Amino acid sequence: MPDIQGFRPIGVPMPESEPVVLLYEEYEALKLMDYKGLTQEESSVLMDVSRPTFTRIYEKARRSVAQAFVEGRALVIEGGHYHACADEGCHRCRRANSGGACCRRDTKQSINKGDNYENCCARKGKCN
Repeated sequence: MPDIQGFRPIGVPMPESEPVVLLYEEYEALKLMDYKGLTQEESSVLMDVSRPTFTRIYEKARRSVAQAFVEGRALVIEGGHYHACADEGCHRCRRANSGGACCRRDTKQSINKGDNYENCCARKGKCN
């Protein structure tokens, strides 16, 4: 999960409108694609979702950020469908991984503070 809770406009009074919500999985999609420069295929594997599902998450994230910027609204990062791990290891095989990397369980996406996906068993349930 991100270390921040959101962003707000600077230099303008805060509007009375509700903040735009960016879900945790949307934040993760932006981080993987736009910050880390991964492809959609690579990002979908790391989040353990299909490529079309990743594309929908990513497009929604970009729309949310654009809406907040254009309308001068605060952006709050919260909620969504995910499973956050600390040091308990992979939920698929229960093997402890360095840095607490984890994999998707059921229909929830993995988001691991510290961004340690390299040790995740995102493919075929096998730990690296």
